[in-house]
Amino acid sequence: MIQDFIQAARLRTLPLASACVLTGAGLAAATGMPSDRLYLLFGGCLLTVILLQVLANFANDLGDFENGADVQQGQERLDRAVASGRISASQMRLAVHSTGGLAFVCGLITVILAVGQDWLELAQWVLIGVVALGGAYAYTAGKKPYGYSGLGDVSVLLFFGFAGVAGTAVLLSGQFDPRWLFPAAAIGLFSVAVLNLNNLRDHVSDAATGKHTLVVRMGFDTAKRYHAALLIGGWIALVAFWQVDPEGPWRGQLWYGLFALVHARHLSLVFRTKDTAELDGELKKIALSTFSVALFLFLSGTA
Repeated sequence: MIQDFIQAARLRTLPLASACVLTGAGLAAATGMPSDRLYLLFGGCLLTVILLQVLANFANDLGDFENGADVQQGQERLDRAVASGRISASQMRLAVHSTGGLAFVCGLITVILAVGQDWLELAQWVLIGVVALGGAYAYTAGKKPYGYSGLGDVSVLLFFGFAGVAGTAVLLSGQFDPRWLFPAAAIGLFSVAVLNLNNLRDHVSDAATGKHTLVVRMGFDTAKRYHAALLIGGWIALVAFWQVDPEGPWRGQLWYGLFALVHARHLSLVFRTKDTAELDGELKKIALSTFSVALFLFLSGTA
């Protein structure tokens, strides 16, 4: 049973989820905030985001089963915990609620440590946290999951990009720098690219089960061009950040260049691909390269 829940948690998704917090913490560290306070709040944010991602994965497993999206060629998917019968719907529902509760408590403690007794600011962060919890659950769960309507891309850009990166930096540092929107956009666009790649791979089964992702709506070939725009846009945003913050501690452009080459080679494969099964191995490449970019920004900011 425990192994089944671990599988349903999809631990391979956690590095990508943590990318926004790593980047935000790197930006906050570059402001010169004390390292002991930085790492305390960073740890709380990281644990909260990980719990939110696990919540989203549990809700996805449950929601896809309840909405009939876990059917391939007339049979339930054996790789999904609820659809295969390894975990009952009621057990997964309990796991969703428990994980959501843990995420809320962890986030609340982190916010209290960050803002102290400023009740107005505390209320604002709690509201943001509640929205994040609702967004993680409602992506593919509930009666009207927004992920089935092509809105997943927007939510990923918001939660993994602007809210995740800039929000973390603001919470940790207590200030806001408009230049942070550039790396926030970069990480957000790279994260959307991972989602789009997943949807490119699954577009046939998604269309058959009524899951109207953006790929299903725009078509396979157009979605390839959209995929290229996401990755190229991410790199443009990152280069723009280095230009508007030339005095920042950001180093290692050579390594970033290698990640960009990985993305370029990836795009070449995507445009040549006819068999969507070939895209499965590419998911890990883009997710881990995004995590690596975030890690380099974090190490640069904290060095």
